[in-house]
Amino acid sequence: MCGIVGYIGNKNSQEILLEGLKKLEYRGYDSAGLAVFTKNGLEVTKAKGRIAVLEAQLGGAPLRGTVGIGHTRWATHGKPSDVNSHPHTDDTLKFSVVHNGIIENYIHLKEELIAKGHVFVSETDTEVISHLIAEAYDGDIVTAVQKAVRQMTGAFALGVLTEYEPDKLVAVRLASPLIIGVGDGENFIGSDIPAILEYTRDVYILSDGEMAVLTRDGVELRTLEGNFISRELFHVDWDIVTAEKAGFDHFMLKEIYEQPKAYRDTMGSRIDPSGTRIVLNELKMTFEQISSLQRVHIVACGTAYHAGLIGKNVIEKLVRIPVEIDVASEYRYRSPIITKDTLVIVVSQSGETADTLAALREAKRCGARVVAITNVVGSTAAREADDCITTWAGPEIAVASTKAYTSQLIAFYLFGLYLAQTRGTQDNSYIRNVITALKALPEQVETILSQTEQIKTFANEIAAHNNLFFIGRGMDYAVAQEGSLKLKEISYIHSEAYAAGELKHGTLALIEEGIPVIALATQEDLFEKTVSNIKEVKARGANVLGISAMNEHELVKSVDQYFAIPKTLDLLTPALSVIPLQLLAYYASIARGNDVDKPRNLAKSVTVE
Repeated sequence: MCGIVGYIGNKNSQEILLEGLKKLEYRGYDSAGLAVFTKNGLEVTKAKGRIAVLEAQLGGAPLRGTVGIGHTRWATHGKPSDVNSHPHTDDTLKFSVVHNGIIENYIHLKEELIAKGHVFVSETDTEVISHLIAEAYDGDIVTAVQKAVRQMTGAFALGVLTEYEPDKLVAVRLASPLIIGVGDGENFIGSDIPAILEYTRDVYILSDGEMAVLTRDGVELRTLEGNFISRELFHVDWDIVTAEKAGFDHFMLKEIYEQPKAYRDTMGSRIDPSGTRIVLNELKMTFEQISSLQRVHIVACGTAYHAGLIGKNVIEKLVRIPVEIDVASEYRYRSPIITKDTLVIVVSQSGETADTLAALREAKRCGARVVAITNVVGSTAAREADDCITTWAGPEIAVASTKAYTSQLIAFYLFGLYLAQTRGTQDNSYIRNVITALKALPEQVETILSQTEQIKTFANEIAAHNNLFFIGRGMDYAVAQEGSLKLKEISYIHSEAYAAGELKHGTLALIEEGIPVIALATQEDLFEKTVSNIKEVKARGANVLGISAMNEHELVKSVDQYFAIPKTLDLLTPALSVIPLQLLAYYASIARGNDVDKPRNLAKSVTVE
């Protein structure tokens, strides 16, 4: 949700904190603020709006000091406003806190603190934390933070300063991501690696229930109980340039165009040199464990859930075992039937999605083996799962996911093939054929990306509408759901995705003259039926964009506009057919004058339930 950054060293902290917040603005951007130790003590500047608003404010009244914390917010408690912005202080102004997450029992704690004479000024749960720490303080900020945290329930990451100990910065992680950067005479905290990558490549990744005490000279890692922790530094080997726009107008467009590379990187060494087998050395599952699987559960949220819909089709087709898919926020509340022969696959770009982590933990509690598909090495999902398939999409900055989604599809293809070859459910020639087609996908995506003018034209047309529909059958329906979400996220056009065969069961009542319909027709065994459904909406006045790899005259003459994707196996078409839908959403958003990378009300990583 929110973004945290902190610095302790000998440089001007304001500049470092602002630059870090700019790298984290994808996590929230309705307000921002800094707290810095200056010659006058602990000073706080914060403002409603984008970081640029805060930066302008600081330009006239800079905070000069070498220790500070910063925050960019995605509101959970209290509307966006100056007073609800972080950092928050206690009423003595001696303690300051930045917070990502949610304090579930904050009302009860607030009532207790008010009864003791504390005065609150904001609507947030975060302000309670600064007061709790102030109440617990007896000369040691570390002990005070530990006492405060023991009283709190919820999910949170914290950065804490006190004027009483200006040479310490305390960080805490419980279910919300936080990393510690280690430099030479300076140290950092951040919600994500790009925030500090300009200054150091050596980081500690905190686990749940851990804290760090930072000084200029070093970092101490401890449990919340106070036990010291020894851990090796993680060295970041990707370039900061990959987190910049590289000449593109928006991060989203850059990330759409990075998909061929993401496909190649995710396949990488996982296809053996002969091109006949899948090699997943990162999996620790034994032959016996794979052979004994009776069912698979896929659990994810949002775009990752849509990747899971494809994963379900892939695994059922290749492995012939039943697969259930759940929205992570619902999974543990429906009492899922989990046995020792159940495999649970959790999917999360960040590896920090709160609902998905809760589902992961419930699955493990019930005895299931868990495989994580995530884009972030060292993330909570990667660490807590029994096995992890890392997608090598690289940093994804735009809130609307593109290359992370398609890399998840590649991961599902690889995993499904691996299970099939291990269990012997598909013969070697079939697996070799799929691998050959898989390896051709990056070049085929490049072909699509070279032919975007038709998509731009249709995007400009639909930008004037407030409603539209996506239709498809089979795996096309799954892709249609992702296309619809992408359009809603960044263009704010209301759209719905429907299984095309369901149109006559009610949805046709919504089709009226001129309404746009995006029709996917890539599945050969369902092609004729989908064309029939297209004719149904055309007969009622719809303006149809058809997307297919099949150029049959009957389809082309049935639609108003047609976009051709390269031909591949039906199983793999989702990795191609989603590309024009991503471009459609992007250009429609541009046509409506929206901020593509930072859509309203959304944040990149959802770290609260």
